[in-house]
Amino acid sequence: MKAITYSAYGSPDALEYGERPEPKLGPDSVLVKVRAASVNPVDWKILAGYLDPALDAVFPVIPGWDVAGVVEKAGVAVSEFAEGDEVIGYVREDFVSRGTFAEYVAAPVRTLARKPAGISFEEAAGLPLAGLTAYQALTRNLKVRAGDKVLVHAAAGGVGSLAVQIARSLGAEVIGTASERNHEYLRSLGATPVAYGEGLAGRVREIAPDGVDAVLDLVGGEALQVSPELLASGGRLASIADGAVKGLGGDYVFVRPDSADLTALGKLVERGELTVEIAAVYPLEKAADAFRESIGGHTRGKIAISVA
Repeated sequence: MKAITYSAYGSPDALEYGERPEPKLGPDSVLVKVRAASVNPVDWKILAGYLDPALDAVFPVIPGWDVAGVVEKAGVAVSEFAEGDEVIGYVREDFVSRGTFAEYVAAPVRTLARKPAGISFEEAAGLPLAGLTAYQALTRNLKVRAGDKVLVHAAAGGVGSLAVQIARSLGAEVIGTASERNHEYLRSLGATPVAYGEGLAGRVREIAPDGVDAVLDLVGGEALQVSPELLASGGRLASIADGAVKGLGGDYVFVRPDSADLTALGKLVERGELTVEIAAVYPLEKAADAFRESIGGHTRGKIAISVA
């Protein structure tokens, strides 16, 4: 099969397009013919070696955790899916080697859900990691409920744009930080936009004088440090970007594969309450360029990889 690989940690220049053996199919997995994948910041951070203390790399590594595709074959213990089923998945294992930037991936059923109807494979591939991150942080860590005021830092990005919509589906009022060029986009998602930078706390207080009930930080650093003073009494704080959140009394969030959560996200999509913004689509052989765009850090929505 065709795949993207790297044989040592490095920059996007280390990515190679070529042939790899098709993956073996374990009893609890399905072989997915990949139609699309998507790039997440964690992909190039793994490539750079930043996650080596936590995840073993078995070289050559095929990168990628997001997938949308069609079941080619089911393992002998699998009853959840059958040949021809369209699926999405956050195909993360406890090591990196057998990723989704390939024509086929062997995906454990615990990582999969049915693809939402009515959206493209590229849009579907942008949902799993980013959507699960937002969904789990909002529902499990921050326990957002109807009537809450929620502040989302970096609200126009891949995770942020989904977090805004998920919080709105939970009945929350959402304030989102973003550059001014993305303010109209945030309004279209149902959020009240505020600009980054000096004076952020004052701008948020103008919108929520009594503070917000929850802050979801997706950027870390200064945005995180100013967040505790923006919380109302009993407010909750979580970050996916900066472990310093624990010292501020909040939760550090690292997303987990979860079929039930992924199914819930798919239902939000089918009800029209959640859409995936696609910033760019690259063919598989141009994955290095997709990584470079993600590293640039100014993408609105998701970067997809087309494998069909």
